[in-house]
Amino acid sequence: MNKAGGIAIGGGGGVGSGPTTSAAAAAAQKQKALMVRVETDIANIVDNFTHLVNAARINDTPVRNSQEACTMDMRASRMAQAADSLLKLVSELKQTAIFSGFASLNDHVDQRIGEFTQLAEKTDSLLARVGEEAAASLKELETHYYSSAQRTTQTLEP
Repeated sequence: MNKAGGIAIGGGGGVGSGPTTSAAAAAAQKQKALMVRVETDIANIVDNFTHLVNAARINDTPVRNSQEACTMDMRASRMAQAADSLLKLVSELKQTAIFSGFASLNDHVDQRIGEFTQLAEKTDSLLARVGEEAAASLKELETHYYSSAQRTTQTLEP
């Protein structure tokens, strides 16, 4: 497990430094460390499996067989430890993917909320304008209706 101390990549001041730069540098460093862990664990599994198969040969001497049995137990436990380490790594990667997914999802939701708010404001102004135009048209039609000659003759006839 590569746990190096010291200064992070891009952690200094100057042009291009800031929260995003340092976060990107930390993410790159974490990715490197995770890749080293994966490669180490897989190499351990393969190496221990190879030694386990080599030690599984049957010999005639009983002392040698007990030594090989002990070696096989040791190699099998090392394989189990490496496999457990890989499982922990996978769990860590899943958690990282989930939590980083939530952050990007929240950003996307905030962006969509902004877009829909702008669309709602445009729709409200459009509806207000249509309502004003409808009211003005209705008023104009009422004026024409009440001042028309046909209406005045219809009201005088009965």
